[in-house]
Amino acid sequence: MPLPSAREKQPRRRAQRLYLRTVAMPEVSETDFAIVVFREDDRWDADVLPEAVTDDLKGLIRVLRQQPSLAGTIGLAGIDDYFFVAVRVIGNQVSVLLSDIGAALDYPLAEQVLDYLEIPVPDEEDLDQVLPVGDLSIFADLGLDEMELAAICSRLDFDSDDDPWDHVEDAVESIAVRLGFGPAMERALDRALGA
Repeated sequence: MPLPSAREKQPRRRAQRLYLRTVAMPEVSETDFAIVVFREDDRWDADVLPEAVTDDLKGLIRVLRQQPSLAGTIGLAGIDDYFFVAVRVIGNQVSVLLSDIGAALDYPLAEQVLDYLEIPVPDEEDLDQVLPVGDLSIFADLGLDEMELAAICSRLDFDSDDDPWDHVEDAVESIAVRLGFGPAMERALDRALGA
């Protein structure tokens, strides 16, 4: 029986405490990806970033600063098929969004986002749903408003009855389609996930 590709995975489960808070460097999962999106000559392009930036917010921001773009450079990282981080760099301005604040309980990248945003890591008993945190207006000038972005994030709640996404890349592709770089993102995700 052939092994399923990254696109044919089983529906995702809600991550449980997979990493100890003392672990400095988690293992990279086969579902982890980091994509840089930039605009050149009036068209969007996307490329795969090294997997090492999927656990290093400062490294992700540093890589994005190296890619100039007319509309700012966008970084999208999906971790363990559980949550995503969106970063947008325009000049010296950096906007960051974490799709689920609860991911900070288990994942270094999510915890680094909260630290960057100066938000304390919540107690596990205070979390009963997916709650995005950070700049929900990160893509508003490109046509994706705060309400729509919050709705995309909320569909990452696999315990919800409201048509949850099967995989994090589905949420990221939905963002890409709304922003006008769906085909470029699809190609980059195929390379990143080996589909």
